[in-house]
Amino acid sequence: MAAPRRRLFEGFRLRDLRRRLSLSQASMAARLGISVPYLSQIENNDRPITDIVLLALAREFPLEASEIGAQSETSALLRTIDAATDSSIPADRIDEADVRRGLEQQPLLARRLVALHEAYRRSQAQLRVLDDRFDSGSGDAAPLPWEEVRDWFQAEGNYIDAIDRSAEVLAEAVDEGIGGLESRLLRWHGIAVLAGDGGGSQLSHFDPAARTLTIAGGLPPESRAFLLAHRLVRHEFANEMRLVIDRSGLAAPASRELLSVGLANYAAGALLMPYARFRSAARDVRHDIDRLRQRFGVSFEQACHRLSTLQRPGEAGLPFFFCRVDMAGNITKRHSATRLQFAALGGACPLWVVHEAVAIPDRILVQLAEMPDGTRYVSMAKGLVKPSGSYTRSPRRYAVALGCEEAHAADFVYADALRPGGAATPIGASCRICPRLDCDQRAFPPAGSVIEIDADRRTIVPYLLR
Repeated sequence: MAAPRRRLFEGFRLRDLRRRLSLSQASMAARLGISVPYLSQIENNDRPITDIVLLALAREFPLEASEIGAQSETSALLRTIDAATDSSIPADRIDEADVRRGLEQQPLLARRLVALHEAYRRSQAQLRVLDDRFDSGSGDAAPLPWEEVRDWFQAEGNYIDAIDRSAEVLAEAVDEGIGGLESRLLRWHGIAVLAGDGGGSQLSHFDPAARTLTIAGGLPPESRAFLLAHRLVRHEFANEMRLVIDRSGLAAPASRELLSVGLANYAAGALLMPYARFRSAARDVRHDIDRLRQRFGVSFEQACHRLSTLQRPGEAGLPFFFCRVDMAGNITKRHSATRLQFAALGGACPLWVVHEAVAIPDRILVQLAEMPDGTRYVSMAKGLVKPSGSYTRSPRRYAVALGCEEAHAADFVYADALRPGGAATPIGASCRICPRLDCDQRAFPPAGSVIEIDADRRTIVPYLLR
């Protein structure tokens, strides 16, 4: 006789997940397809978490819910369903009922399927790394300092707890606005702020001997505020940043110096947009960037970037991806708290709306896109122009993109412009690793593919993929 299945009482994990996502019990219950009283009973451990609820959690919150029931029998079912229904694999999917029967009747075969699927995903991740190396021309050479720092921030989830909390405390002690930052620099650190020439490439310069900070004239208020905050946190959080750098594992002096700059940038953003206040405001306005930037006196890009850093344990914001793309299609900033992993170097998929946004400054474009694995994302992109301050210097033109999974569309104001469940644009990470066989925008074949040439047939792409 089979042993009775262990009943799963992990309501506290479900409650913590709901709070991290800033969802009410009514919202969470609706997403899971259960009643509010039933959800309340589960959270209070009055009722166990059933297979049906676990499956609903896996569908609605695939990243966040991974720890719930991780040791239960249902976790094997979830992994097997994931492997059997992965839409990035060009073969018929297996429905849930057949997966259940297969797991019961052929458990070794099911485990083998899961192992192969996980190996496939690892190979895709390795292929992305190779794609990055190919684009950078670095081959097997050691990563460049900026690559090391970028990867370090990604590994940290783009959230640095000690610095973020210190910035939140400092924000309460500093008067709001540019005047408050200048006053704190002068009174606490003896640093006077001077106006400089606005026609060159230098935005600011700190003279430690004279104790002066010169900021280029003509900068918009939000840029001036960020430069003031950047200088202030370098003095206020010197010890915290040194400790983070020492623990980072980065050995090269250039990498450590670059990390120091990156941490100061992070801290400046955290100071201007304190975690709890910014997260609460973002939720209230459904992540409307224009309303957030006006409320906190920051730029459009700064507000987008800050939203992608709200990953405090137990108090996480909506999981976003964020990136910045230049006129040539190069991704110059990127971070993802979602399953989306776009190319770290070079350009992104040409079908992604961010490329169109570069050419249309100060206009917000919205897109529903679908990755090869079937995950759908709502993307918002806006082209931006930063004046140079001089006719002899070209302005900087680029676009920023912010997005989340379609499951969070109700909390993302830009999704209102899209039809729920409507047709999505099929995109990929980059041509070299995208498995789509019928893309008219493909620049070159995917790595490892077999191409066929038919000289008597003319198509948009001059080869067939097999």
